[in-house]
Amino acid sequence: MQNKGLIKLFAILFGLVSLYQLSFTFLANKVEDDAKVYAEQNAPDDARLKATFENRYLDSVANKEVIDLGVAQYTYDDVRDKEMNLGLDLKGGINAILQVSVKEVLKSLSNDSKNEAFNTALDNAYERQKTSNATYLDLFFEEFEKVAGDTKLSDPSIFGTKALSDKIKFNEDNFSVRETLQEEINSSISTAFEVLRSRIDKFGVASPNIQRIGNSGRIQIELPGAKDIERVTKLITSKAELQFWEVYTNAEVQNFFFTANAKVAELLKDDTEVEQVKDSVKNDDIDDLLGETVDSTKVQKNLFTYLRPRIAQSQNQLSSVVAEARVADTATVNSLLKNKEVRNLLPNELRHVKFLWDYKTVKTEKPENADDDFEVEEFIFLYAIKSNRNDTPAIEGDVILDAGQVFDQLNKPEVSMTMNSYGTKEWGKLTTKLSSQPDKFIAVVLDDYVYTAPTVSIAITSGRTSISGGSMTVEEAKDISTVLKAGKLPAAARIIQIEVVGPSLGQEAIDASFLSFGLAIFLVLIWMILYYGKAGLFADVALIVNILFIFGILASFNAVLTLPGIAGIILTIGMSVDANVIIFERIKEGLFGKKGLKQSVEEGFSIKGALSAIIDANITTLLTGIILYVFGSGPIKGFALTLMIGIATSLFTAVFITRILIDGAINKGTNLTFNTSVSKGWFQNINVEFLKKRKVAYIISGAIILAGIVSIFSIGLKQGVDFKGGRSYVVRFDQDMSATEVAGTLKDAFGTAPEVKTYGTANQLKITTVYKIDEEGQEVDEAVQNTLYTGLKPYLGNIDYETFKPGFEKAGAGVMSYMKVEPTIADDIKTDALYAVFGSLLVVFLYILLRFRKISYSIGAVVAVFHDVLIVLGVFSITYNFMPFDMEIGQSFIAAILTVVGYSLNDTVVIFDRIREFVGDYKNRPLGENVDKAVSSTLGRTINTSLTTLLVMLAIFLFGGDSIKGFMFALIVGVIVGTYSSLFVATPIMYDASKKEEKNK
Repeated sequence: MQNKGLIKLFAILFGLVSLYQLSFTFLANKVEDDAKVYAEQNAPDDARLKATFENRYLDSVANKEVIDLGVAQYTYDDVRDKEMNLGLDLKGGINAILQVSVKEVLKSLSNDSKNEAFNTALDNAYERQKTSNATYLDLFFEEFEKVAGDTKLSDPSIFGTKALSDKIKFNEDNFSVRETLQEEINSSISTAFEVLRSRIDKFGVASPNIQRIGNSGRIQIELPGAKDIERVTKLITSKAELQFWEVYTNAEVQNFFFTANAKVAELLKDDTEVEQVKDSVKNDDIDDLLGETVDSTKVQKNLFTYLRPRIAQSQNQLSSVVAEARVADTATVNSLLKNKEVRNLLPNELRHVKFLWDYKTVKTEKPENADDDFEVEEFIFLYAIKSNRNDTPAIEGDVILDAGQVFDQLNKPEVSMTMNSYGTKEWGKLTTKLSSQPDKFIAVVLDDYVYTAPTVSIAITSGRTSISGGSMTVEEAKDISTVLKAGKLPAAARIIQIEVVGPSLGQEAIDASFLSFGLAIFLVLIWMILYYGKAGLFADVALIVNILFIFGILASFNAVLTLPGIAGIILTIGMSVDANVIIFERIKEGLFGKKGLKQSVEEGFSIKGALSAIIDANITTLLTGIILYVFGSGPIKGFALTLMIGIATSLFTAVFITRILIDGAINKGTNLTFNTSVSKGWFQNINVEFLKKRKVAYIISGAIILAGIVSIFSIGLKQGVDFKGGRSYVVRFDQDMSATEVAGTLKDAFGTAPEVKTYGTANQLKITTVYKIDEEGQEVDEAVQNTLYTGLKPYLGNIDYETFKPGFEKAGAGVMSYMKVEPTIADDIKTDALYAVFGSLLVVFLYILLRFRKISYSIGAVVAVFHDVLIVLGVFSITYNFMPFDMEIGQSFIAAILTVVGYSLNDTVVIFDRIREFVGDYKNRPLGENVDKAVSSTLGRTINTSLTTLLVMLAIFLFGGDSIKGFMFALIVGVIVGTYSSLFVATPIMYDASKKEEKNK
């Protein structure tokens, strides 16, 4: 082999670089382990407080030196930036996809047009987008054409505004306007992307990731290690629209509440009686004012069923808080206060009032002598904002120049803000006016939530003000400062898909993954030595170097390692072994044919020997990986990336490292036999007449596929949340649970029975529901989670709601992971999955056609792939009701299917390559004889590779994490079926197609 010295040098340098890159991961892990010990010592029983102590420790050592290499010194921040990133399924964290509201962008561009056709088209497009894969802009134009009549979008009442006059001309055609709108939408999405990136960069997690998803207006954000889902949600969805408003006092609106109460009672008079809201305040005068007993168990529904006004009977009872309500009742209160008949009761001085909630809730305190079943409830305050006809605040937030978290005189956190000259002037005017009037309040409102509403006692002319609240935390103050400094989002962004994996589940996944990974490697290493002796040991060395290279590259490029990614690495291990098996089998053929050892090795590693088949097989799998990377997202992208990296490193190590070791042994006079006393004589002189059995194989395959298709159409497939939309929770309990019993219990809470299945151990359930999935908003997510908690309360013991929620580390029961996918994006995920499958088939079909120059080879390969996919689908349909693990059809399943496609093609291409060789070498033989002999000659390689791959996959299946069992089961079925199809489907189909080609000629 030429350039042996250069290859050795490259391998050594590459290995050293890989070790260097991986060292940062070990150093970062050591510091983080110390942080966990510190947190455990200071807050052993409080997960939220434990997370605070852990972050505090890491912040304190951020700039401390961790290692000194002489030429360079590295702090914890330095090594954390260079460590290998773990995905959410391994480290825990939050992955969200946001949809920037194109509807809101268009409304803003039209200056909030009141044109009826325009608004009808906006609303219709919004509804259609829920079940369509088209972009919102496409749907809007379709709907506008239906209702517009002669009206054009360039009309002054729509987009022909003064602000757009330099871009949209009067009476311009809709097509031209569309181009301008697309540019404006792209600009808004780019702005949103930059604003969000600025926010998450300051969030404080290692290696946050943000990326745009094509031209869909969607932005994906990954925050590995993030635990506080509420904090993250507020940070990424906050529009950062800061406003300063005058407010009405409780005395000014209380008469309206009493009038409205009577009207609501009239509107709800036919409703059944319900329990009255519990009193959250110690003692006010509402009972006297109502003139009735409100603490009775049953009362007629009215406004005060859901809302408790703050009554002011004297000057010292004046407040900016006008009422309070249970958090669960806020949606009802909103609906009642917006009711047209209720708003008609507003007096003239209140006609433009708008009601906004406080940003934070308060809980009722549990009395010391309370029973165990005493329920702590959450309440929230309501404010009455003094709005106007145009709904414009006294001062807009764009006057803020800077914002930062500071501490007030009482050492409580607050947000200090500095205004520009215009803001300073207006703020001075406003505070001067209000300070001259007794008991006047001003509300600081961020994204329609009131953060503070203090009295104004003196004029403030310095241009400085603050947002403060008695219960505001340092993290909240920092986040508010971050969103204000990062700037305002050009349009609302809502979360349409979110996945939360708790750190406990993530750590368990790491432990299970590395156990299965280590076992899989051990089995492969032992098998290669048992089968090939010393040559197998050389292959093992190459395999270990290959693994080092893969992890080194992942660390170097800051790639994210996920559970499917580990599966991808293990699959490449199988492929690396396959390459060595192909080479060793060709060398054995040479030795069996009485050729010398050196000549056999030379031919085995040549293009005419094994190299051609190895390259073809790896390229087909690489093409599958590329398709998966392009159309996949999240963990699937990670799987595709590790697969592609693994293919490249496997080729290098199997071909070059193994060759160097073998040549070195030969030069030292070692007699390599490429077998052992155990494997000697296996698969030699075999001649199986495969083609004679093809009709039997066709019947068997046809029967299995038919049974699968019948099952798919009658029983169906269990679609995952990412394909159908919904919410999925993995909940752990302190005792073994009955899935059927829990499903029945939750039916009362959700209205319909959710899907409930044991997940891994008997004390863990996966609960999937579509309850309220068509409703939007963070409050809806919170309400569904609250409903789940209430439904499961009988099984949770003393676990409170805060401990139950996903995100923080859990010592006992609670939500271990959570996923939500809206139906809109679920449809898109399915579409992308279909593109991925059919795209990979098309690309591979064309490659095989190009490589083998005969369409019969492409037909054989693609028919075999369809055969494998249909059988795997059929097996999943027939067995998903009986298997003790999750068998959902989702993105991970598509990754498994594409892996099966890659493996099947790998197997098929190796056999086809051998057939092509035999056809070229033995031109006078009948095609059928050449095919049988060629397939028989590869039988040793086929069975050997399949067995090693199955050993690897069985190890992961048995000892890997619960979340990957369905994925691995699909791969195991696929490998078995793929091995069968390469022998009994692809080859016979190729033969029959070739005979038909010859006949047509």
